[in-house]
Amino acid sequence: MTAPHLILGCGYLGSRVARAWLDRCHRVAALTRGRNDSIAKAGIEPIRGDVLDPASLRSLPEASTVFYAIGFDRTAGKSMREVYVNGLRNALRAIRCTGPFLFVSSTSVYGQTDGKWVNEDSQTEPIEESGKVVLDAERTLQEFRPDAIVLRFAGIYGPDRILRRQALLNGEPLVGDAEKWLNLIHVDDGVQAVLAAERNGKPGETYLVADGEPVRRRDFYTLAAEVVGAPTARFENAPQPIREANRRVSNEKARRQLGFAPRHPSYRTGLSACII
Repeated sequence: MTAPHLILGCGYLGSRVARAWLDRCHRVAALTRGRNDSIAKAGIEPIRGDVLDPASLRSLPEASTVFYAIGFDRTAGKSMREVYVNGLRNALRAIRCTGPFLFVSSTSVYGQTDGKWVNEDSQTEPIEESGKVVLDAERTLQEFRPDAIVLRFAGIYGPDRILRRQALLNGEPLVGDAEKWLNLIHVDDGVQAVLAAERNGKPGETYLVADGEPVRRRDFYTLAAEVVGAPTARFENAPQPIREANRRVSNEKARRQLGFAPRHPSYRTGLSACII
């Protein structure tokens, strides 16, 4: 039997990557903490385990490709650092992989506040705690798997996942600077970026996964409100000025090296595709 494509983190993005691999006739296995009925019905081989429980990872099979996309579950009672750094370390000690190791990171590792463009060579000095944790996870990955391909994702949106949808529907004002930049990627294009990285990614390289058209918060949420049938988006400044990241993310390297060409290169078409 051929070694499976192994997914750790079969959630919003991971489940779609699994479907794409199954459509390409790959054998797919996924680590799951809870009930696995839906995973099994989809044709994915469920493996019961938790990255915070090293003993449970002994049953992980040798994989031909690994896609690591463990997210933070606030209901689990664990800190983000425990999950992203300690959990990753546990998994890396257990995983055996003969092919590409694809790791989902985040553009939160950047701390630029001036709205300038960033790329893979830009300085990584996150100002938010979440970004610091993600950067530490990348460093942990580098210790164990210097050949891993790091995919720094912008904000993922898509069907059933439009940023601030409920707040918009409730007519609540959105707090923060409406002129700051958002960097986004439609989930379907995120899947295509993963497949392109598996196919064309260079071991040890980092790629930014974004649609390539950053958008002002005002413009995005104004259109999002129209798309979901909400009242006109309203904005208000934070009670006290806060220093927060503000940058524009380039996808030029992913386009050039991976052949990445998003179907939704703009939030305009991407938002419309979210409503079926």
